[in-house]
Amino acid sequence: MANELHAKFRRAVDAFHANDLLKAERILQQIAKSSRNIFDVEHLLGVVKLIQGRFAEAEVHLKAAVALNGSSDEALSNYGYALKSLKRPQEALIYFTRALAVNPRNPLSYHNRGSILAEFARSYSEAIDQFDKATFYNPNFADAYASKGNCLEKLGRFDDALVAYDKALSIKPDLENAWLGRGNAFRNLKRYDEAFATYGKALSIKPDFANAWVGRGDVFSDLKRHDEALAAYDGALSIKPDLESAWVARGHVFWRLKRYDEASAAYDKALSIRPDLENAWLGRGNVSCDLKRYHEAFVAYDKALSIRPDLAEAWLGRGNVLTELKRYDDAFAAYDKALSIKPDLAEAWLGRGNVLWSLKRYEEALAAYDQALSTKPDLENAWVGRGNLFTELKRYDEAVAAYDRALSIRSDLEGIEGVRLHAKMNLCNWDNLEEEISHLTAAIRTGKANSSPFALLSLTDSPDDHLRCAKAWVAAKCPRSSKTSSSGEVHKHDKIRVGYVSPDFRQHPVGHLTAGIFENHDTDRFETYAFSIGPNDNSDLRKRLETSFHRFIDCQQKNDSEVLEAINDAQIDILVDLAGHTQNARLSLFASSPAPIVVNYLGFAGTLGSRELSDYIVADHVVLPEPSSQFFEEKVVRLPGSFMPRDNKGEAIDETMPNRVDHDLPQEWTVFCCFNNAYKINRSVFGSWMNILRSVDRSVLWLSDMGEIARSNLRKEAKALGVDPDRLVFAKHVSSLSDHLARHRLADFFLDTLPYNAHTTASDALWAGLPVVTQIGNSFAGRVAASLLSAVGLPELITRTREEYEALAIDLALDKQKLQGIRERLQRTRLTAPLFDAALYAKHLEAAYEAMYQRYQAGLPPDHIEVQALG
Repeated sequence: MANELHAKFRRAVDAFHANDLLKAERILQQIAKSSRNIFDVEHLLGVVKLIQGRFAEAEVHLKAAVALNGSSDEALSNYGYALKSLKRPQEALIYFTRALAVNPRNPLSYHNRGSILAEFARSYSEAIDQFDKATFYNPNFADAYASKGNCLEKLGRFDDALVAYDKALSIKPDLENAWLGRGNAFRNLKRYDEAFATYGKALSIKPDFANAWVGRGDVFSDLKRHDEALAAYDGALSIKPDLESAWVARGHVFWRLKRYDEASAAYDKALSIRPDLENAWLGRGNVSCDLKRYHEAFVAYDKALSIRPDLAEAWLGRGNVLTELKRYDDAFAAYDKALSIKPDLAEAWLGRGNVLWSLKRYEEALAAYDQALSTKPDLENAWVGRGNLFTELKRYDEAVAAYDRALSIRSDLEGIEGVRLHAKMNLCNWDNLEEEISHLTAAIRTGKANSSPFALLSLTDSPDDHLRCAKAWVAAKCPRSSKTSSSGEVHKHDKIRVGYVSPDFRQHPVGHLTAGIFENHDTDRFETYAFSIGPNDNSDLRKRLETSFHRFIDCQQKNDSEVLEAINDAQIDILVDLAGHTQNARLSLFASSPAPIVVNYLGFAGTLGSRELSDYIVADHVVLPEPSSQFFEEKVVRLPGSFMPRDNKGEAIDETMPNRVDHDLPQEWTVFCCFNNAYKINRSVFGSWMNILRSVDRSVLWLSDMGEIARSNLRKEAKALGVDPDRLVFAKHVSSLSDHLARHRLADFFLDTLPYNAHTTASDALWAGLPVVTQIGNSFAGRVAASLLSAVGLPELITRTREEYEALAIDLALDKQKLQGIRERLQRTRLTAPLFDAALYAKHLEAAYEAMYQRYQAGLPPDHIEVQALG
């Protein structure tokens, strides 16, 4: 270089060292203009533009420098850095490797090579080896120690990462990236106070350090302090609006809060900045999965995996979608893949547990939940899984304990407060029950889905709370964006096609009650289809049901889209939901307008809570009087007599008279009976029963079989109320429905419960000739026994208050002649009453279907329908 040019170059170097980059660039450009192809000029120009973040321009100059002098390890390394900054990692790695070949003792080249291996190849162990070599040649290379800490953190070696960060900070106390990494390690170790303090240190060094604000937000998010988390992310974005990690983090918070539109917007913003951001695709998949948009979820998870095949959380997401689609083998494979990558991914163990629970492989499910909790003790849904499993096994005390643990972690879990109380009611444990019910109803009145509608039926007699609960439940379980509108097509058929959807076409109350209806449908006017979404128990009743339809379609193993396809192929005109909010129902089927007319019938004693789920509910004037219509989203179809059918051709009552001695009942005493499930009994009802026993000498209360804890609690309660616990008799198991019906004859009469009446149980009692004394309530569930008694011609057994209920029971027990008269009247009418005439009932139901269909054909919206009694 000539002396004049050399002097200019020295001035450029001096300006560079003085951090006057603009002056350095101006001088270097002047030199380059007059004398091209000078290595030192091209190299320094490239470095200046690298520092300014002008990577594309830097790449031009550094490429020229490398062409002029391929033996300069500095030029090779800087060129590699430019390529790395331009997201060309593979090319960058080549030049870092070339730099090391020229000078194997250059710590910066090792550091750059390690950075590529870590950031783009995710070869963290190889990267650590490169950083160790960098610090070997430069023991004071603080950034290399910090980079090593980052890799150790990625490997989950958080304590080792802290050692590396501390080493970096001992050399360079103001290295903000080391403080950031240290905060991240503390966060992963759940040492949140130390994490906050460390992020604060980073921000004291660099107040506009956006990533430290993200770190603070992540800690707030872990602590479920969502508003503070969002504020921290907003702080990061106010500094650096294009910080994609902050947008992704915002998306994650909104997703957890079920604010799906905002979550999607945040993920989309992140992807607009960096389209290959796997965590944003993962977030989009999670949102789509929650919204039951499963195809979109698969696309998003697959996109994430195409970017990063070892993203365990995306395999987890695929497993969750496959579980929802009931593709259980594929779900297992996805969860196993996730666990092969990340063995401590608690959510994947949870997913496996849920699949095993669905398959009724309870011991394996429990082991999977326990494995999840061994890794993540505060994983609330694993505790919920344990609670559900124990509920299924009727180990209600363990279920309550599991639900308590889940609620201690997150108090507003969907449905858990209600299901916990349901389990507690099955134990007849009424400690603090009124207070707990008040807490639950208060939550429901604020719109929280803290209970399933079914669980609430036995807790309160308030129809407006039942409606609020159903609305909140539907909003949580059937997201609006997952619904599709009906095409509105009017099918042209010679017969009305009625489809019945149920998980209970088997030995189940719904199956027993409805078999006679299905057999009595007029095949000249109706074509009936069954869509069975529950198990086949291979019972005689199941076989009978299968032959009673025009077509019986087993859908147990079908996912929702396959069931909907079957419904669509059948061109159903009226689709009847026989499950509602009960166990194994699939509300999601009805959220997509699967048929022109949808009916809520029999399975659930209340409103579904959404006009988008059902157009009509089948009821009668007693169970759903006109003033109560305001508490139902559906239009009400009122049948004459009772809404509840009875199969009068089912299993016959054993004619052999059973003996009281065989059932532990005293021969000459009055036997009050209630075969309702334990969860329908509460302190108020039991108190009335004890008042009745105290007033009627030589009387016992015959209750259904229940667990030992429930029996013990009832005995203790009886003793506390001054009644000998031995006056409680618990029914023995009998082998058949016929035997069960026959043993009703051993009782004098049946005492009902409130707020959840005997339903099928009351129908069984009346069919067996046993009178039922009930107190009518306000809600649908609390008026069913009154409906049955009205239809069978025994309205005098319906009381309005607790005092009337007790007085009537005592009067009947003491006036044997009066009671005998009622029993004889019931026996006379039992075989002729409309309540037990399945053929007549089927005609009334068909009249209702025809009225619905005619309105639809005329283009009229659903409206209340009154069915007139037929002869």
